[in-house]
Amino acid sequence: MASQPFTVKWGIMATGGIAQTFTKDLLTNPASRDVDDVAHKLVAVASSSSKDSAASFLEKVKAPEGVKAYGSYAELVNNADVDIVYVATPHSHHFQNTMLALEAGKNVLCEKAFTVNAAQARKLVETAKAKNLFLMEAVWTRYFPLSVKIRELVQSGAIGPVYRVIADNSVGNDGPDGTVTFPDEHRMVNPDLAGGALLDLGIYSLTWLFQILYHLQPESQKEAPKTVAAINKYRTGADEMTNIILQFPQHKSMGVAMTALRIATDTDGKNSGGPAIKIQGPLGEIQVVGPAFRPQQYRIVKKDCDGKVEVVDCPIPTDAERGYWGHGMFWEADECARCLRDGKKESATLPLSESIVIMEVMEEALKQGDVQYPELITTAVFDPNSSLNTGKN
Repeated sequence: MASQPFTVKWGIMATGGIAQTFTKDLLTNPASRDVDDVAHKLVAVASSSSKDSAASFLEKVKAPEGVKAYGSYAELVNNADVDIVYVATPHSHHFQNTMLALEAGKNVLCEKAFTVNAAQARKLVETAKAKNLFLMEAVWTRYFPLSVKIRELVQSGAIGPVYRVIADNSVGNDGPDGTVTFPDEHRMVNPDLAGGALLDLGIYSLTWLFQILYHLQPESQKEAPKTVAAINKYRTGADEMTNIILQFPQHKSMGVAMTALRIATDTDGKNSGGPAIKIQGPLGEIQVVGPAFRPQQYRIVKKDCDGKVEVVDCPIPTDAERGYWGHGMFWEADECARCLRDGKKESATLPLSESIVIMEVMEEALKQGDVQYPELITTAVFDPNSSLNTGKN
């Protein structure tokens, strides 16, 4: 008789679009993605604005009976039945919200970008370790089977040593009269919410640079990159276009990470413009067809391929019984479950030390571009009564 899967009980903090997408993935049947060793149970969800908002969320995701709806984050993190909290708030809130959960003794999966600056990231890691809790940044793309396969290809020497990675994650939202099509209060361009292209979109470009050029370095030769950035600021003070060059001198490699709000990586919606990511070595290159955050195909172009390009499709499985749900976020949830099952406090696929280095790079880029955020969202001092935790000004 097969053993029962290890089941993790989740609490969802916030009720926006990303929380809905993640929760729907939690509720999909693991068998639809050929997983039988772990499973997920939704036990509670919280809105900082009202219990009604949480209840409405449960209806939208077709939650099973018995899931608790809360009108405060404090109630959620103090629910004894919750094993792990998924923090799905804007990144401006991540530090305070994750600290709230950690201080309550909860394991945490925190959405990317991890924090607003590196000091906050270091404080989260320090707190999780002191309390012996699991903590992970929710960079879902890194857990895709496609990403796993590409890292294995690189490690096998398929294209030789990787000397350059070029990655772009941009959206075409150019508006009239010099504006973009987001209102100024929107999280994409609002400095009060740590808005801007880099923290929201550019993190995916950096994900491809880091998972190839940094993550695969031998531990004894780990080298943080030198960072050179160029930023165009929007009228709100947030960044609207950011280009970053990362240099790893010891490994003779470089990466170029690009992101923008006015032009799209995929101009016509059919990827006619070519791959979003190029991973290049002396024997060839691996091309990842975008979008960078949710790719479903890669191509291997060898130096001696004579025009015969290997194309590999990696479709995202769906659960037909739940209306063909399946976005791709369930793989990071499965990773959390396996880590909790095995007593691990961080993921080997995205170690906490690496999340800190990525945050240091983004902080340095924003500094070079003179992008500044309010003290309320940049402080590394935890305040359980902060408006970011209570929803009250």
